[in-house]
Amino acid sequence: MRTLIIGPNDEGQRLDKFLQKITTLPESLMHRYIRKKRIKLNHKRCEHKVILQKGDILELFVDDEFFVQSEKTGFLGTTLIPDVFYEDKNILIVNKPPGQLACGNGAGEINTLVNSIKLYLFRRGEYNPEQENSFAPALCHLIDRNTGGLVIAAKNAQALRIMNQKIKNREVKKTYLCLVHGCPPKEEDLLTGYLRKGKNNNLVEISKSPKLGYKIIKTKYRVLETSGSESLLEINLITGRTHQIRAHLASIGHPLIGDNKYGDPEKNKACGFKFQALCANELRFEFELSAGPLDYLQNKEFKLKKIWFAGKK
Repeated sequence: MRTLIIGPNDEGQRLDKFLQKITTLPESLMHRYIRKKRIKLNHKRCEHKVILQKGDILELFVDDEFFVQSEKTGFLGTTLIPDVFYEDKNILIVNKPPGQLACGNGAGEINTLVNSIKLYLFRRGEYNPEQENSFAPALCHLIDRNTGGLVIAAKNAQALRIMNQKIKNREVKKTYLCLVHGCPPKEEDLLTGYLRKGKNNNLVEISKSPKLGYKIIKTKYRVLETSGSESLLEINLITGRTHQIRAHLASIGHPLIGDNKYGDPEKNKACGFKFQALCANELRFEFELSAGPLDYLQNKEFKLKKIWFAGKK
């Protein structure tokens, strides 16, 4: 039997959703345990749809084998400290270096961005995994391993829920800079295409016309500088798909410098770039509806001043 006290990062969740995070109980068995009062809330029988409140007492008469055995302190093994660009009581904005994995990929990678953030907050006394039932600081969105730039992380569950919804609603505007081979035909343009994820090779395919299984993509670019053989572009994503910037620009004949997956390795070798020349350099919060406790972020803009590949043409 285990007793859990619902904390501020657990409240607001349905009981069944919470149980799915902390146990491996099959859904049918979970409902049976709730009916038979082997799972009780505040010492009473409860319903699976009940919303948990801070201070609730949850009693679980459940065998130990059904509890998730997570390595809550695994992040202590990381050797990296995040480059914190902005911080308040709810969120962090960090500048991820190219080459760092954002979060775990199942291969046992320790030096991920999210682990470095956990360690940072742990050392500051803002995160104690032993006091949390189901929450850990988390990234609100991801960028590719070999892409650098600004990433938002949430310090608490409420901020994570709100920010995830705002990003889904496209109320957080992201701008990218990239360096490409050649010069696009127009100084600025809105590219439209269709993208499909590959099944086995972690590549995506681009079509200029609609096809079964392909999703529409829209990529807006503006040429900032050009030398004829290389161009610096500002990118705004109207849609956000896997590898969209890299694959879409490659499909029109202007792959990113340093991107061997969608570009020409021989041309890239001559440039000497270790990573693809792509950076998430700007975030703007443009909330259309209230963000509740995050309303103070409305109209705030965060922009990197230095981009590792800018000026290296």
